[in-house]
Amino acid sequence: MQTYLEPTPESGRAFFMRGITGSVVMLNLLRYRAIADYSASPQIAPATPMAGEAAYRLYMEHTMRHLEKSGGKLLFFGHGSGFLIGPDNERWDAVMLVQQSSPAAFMAFASDAAYLAGLGHRTAALEDSRLLPMQEGRW
Repeated sequence: MQTYLEPTPESGRAFFMRGITGSVVMLNLLRYRAIADYSASPQIAPATPMAGEAAYRLYMEHTMRHLEKSGGKLLFFGHGSGFLIGPDNERWDAVMLVQQSSPAAFMAFASDAAYLAGLGHRTAALEDSRLLPMQEGRW
């Protein structure tokens, strides 16, 4: 089973090639690990093992000040489960909507060194994720 935790160079390029003007809302689908895996970031690992959901809370506590400083905001965070319409074998533990004023503002946030210092909590917390950039449209 393939997992997705980081954008690829190709997906990043495609995101910017869309030419989004104005704000962008990021739809995040999150699946937590049963136990957070800090093997890639042992320097920020807690003293005792913790659930992936708890590690994701640490990530969000760290991230919110950087998100707000960049002009972004959390629009929605909710707990998920199985789909009403969708595959029976696919579940997402949490769903999040994050707004940034522009793709450039998102990139500035995502590449900020102070923000990146806590990114290991996200990697440790998540088994899998999806990130879908959206721009407002009309019917």
